[in-house]
Amino acid sequence: MTTLSEARQQWADTNVKKTLDRFPERRAEFETSSAIPVERIYTPADELAGDYLDRLGFPGAYPYTRGVQPTMYRGRFWTMRQYAGFGTAVESNKRYRYLLEQGQTGLSVAFDLPTQIGYDADHPLALGEVGKVGVAISSLADMETLLDQIPLDKVSVSMTINAPAAVLLSMVIAVGRKQGVAAKDLRGTIQNDILKEYLARGTYIFPPAPSMRLITDIFRYCAVEVPSWNTISISGYHIREAGSTAVQEVAFTLADGIEYVKAAISAGLDVDNFAPQLSFFFNAHNNFLEEVAKFRAARRLWARIMRDRFGAKKPASMQLRFHTQTGGSTLTAQQPENNIIRVTMQALAAVLGGTQSLHTNSMDEALALPTEKAVQIALRTQQVIAYESGAADTVDPLAGSYFVETLTDEIERRAEEYIQKIDALGGARVAIEQGYMQREIQDAAYRAQMAIEHREQIVVGVNRFTTDEQSEAELLRVDASAQLEQIERLKQVKAGRDQAQVASLLARIEQAAQAPDAPLMPLFVEAVEQYVTLGEICGVLRGVFGEYQPDVWV
Repeated sequence: MTTLSEARQQWADTNVKKTLDRFPERRAEFETSSAIPVERIYTPADELAGDYLDRLGFPGAYPYTRGVQPTMYRGRFWTMRQYAGFGTAVESNKRYRYLLEQGQTGLSVAFDLPTQIGYDADHPLALGEVGKVGVAISSLADMETLLDQIPLDKVSVSMTINAPAAVLLSMVIAVGRKQGVAAKDLRGTIQNDILKEYLARGTYIFPPAPSMRLITDIFRYCAVEVPSWNTISISGYHIREAGSTAVQEVAFTLADGIEYVKAAISAGLDVDNFAPQLSFFFNAHNNFLEEVAKFRAARRLWARIMRDRFGAKKPASMQLRFHTQTGGSTLTAQQPENNIIRVTMQALAAVLGGTQSLHTNSMDEALALPTEKAVQIALRTQQVIAYESGAADTVDPLAGSYFVETLTDEIERRAEEYIQKIDALGGARVAIEQGYMQREIQDAAYRAQMAIEHREQIVVGVNRFTTDEQSEAELLRVDASAQLEQIERLKQVKAGRDQAQVASLLARIEQAAQAPDAPLMPLFVEAVEQYVTLGEICGVLRGVFGEYQPDVWV
């Protein structure tokens, strides 16, 4: 029987050596402030390897419980993103460049509601919403401004966009070409998770079948043309924001992931060609150790799903890589400075849980869009954890804790039970159409709210330790002139186009949409390069696909 010491040496000679050749560790030796040496990894070195390797293993090796890279943050830190976007592309570009100057290492773009549901700024339904909860993007001209002076060959771009994700990705590809950056060199993520929109968030456009077609079309296109891009960010974040438990967040997110993999395979794609470009997006909430265990359980469960259910062979196909955002729903308008502490705990849980990128919420987000000062504090929170806490100096530092390992096992077990129930219903899409997952989330949200109202769950500054002080926080407000500026800019773009070419491109998109197997991504890229707008493309697709009308569940 192989001893753990022997297995550890084999891991060091293979996985670790390969990673060190690409990403040397930040220091030759790691140690605490008391000069105590910090090893790369800690294990019960003399135990037999069997059960340990099956349940935990080593970082960068199946089942990835302990992380997807052998050295994790000893080689490089997680990508530090701050989710940002408001008003016009000009205003948002200034914020992005400010954040990059402050040490942010990747962009995370927030879009306004009209953009999220495929309307241009001049559409009647956009009135009063342009630039309010994110940046307004109507055409390639806006995307060019948004990414002005941001080198796309060096900075990864994450976009929280779902129903029209293919069009926004096409715009980034087009901007890259104008910068001289080939599509194969672009790095970033589109959220592109429409099932979660039906389930928890609501910014959908088309019915499920054509929506899934658009997603698999992106998978197919990017596997060849944009291989370093994450084609989907399967999102538990919004499921948790809607009120789910940690177990439900894992279960429903992975159930959605299973549905996407099934759809892609049904469309004729090979699992090992598209699965390495799948990514995930999780929430970090306040129950610190549960959150750490949640991330570890999700990794292990996904690895087994991909290997055993879908027959994935490539290690990258089994690795659950994820972005984390601290819990927006945990922020309070009362005593907003307390949110700095909440966000710090949540961010540390994400780091100890092995996240690949991280957004830290700003203390004032329960009141308004974040100010520059609040954003800087939020970013500094990540930087202090990275550079000062020592938490990044060893891989999976909480492994071996009796409590953490028990929680990891229990979260995995309960999430697997949910997935089995969803499978029995016919899969995530059917379960969503029947309202099963929505009802489970609603029930959990109700129980959580009752616990707060009955003071069984304490929220500091809200139901205990309250004060009569009024907050005098500086708030960011989007000026109403943003909509007028955006409409005028769009008017100029439309006036400067070849209208016959625009009409021809829209007709070709309509024709391709009517053919079930016709590829759409190449047409979207061609269209946006000629300044066909987001609203025009989505309008044609609405005409072919129709719009989703949800049932009402009681």
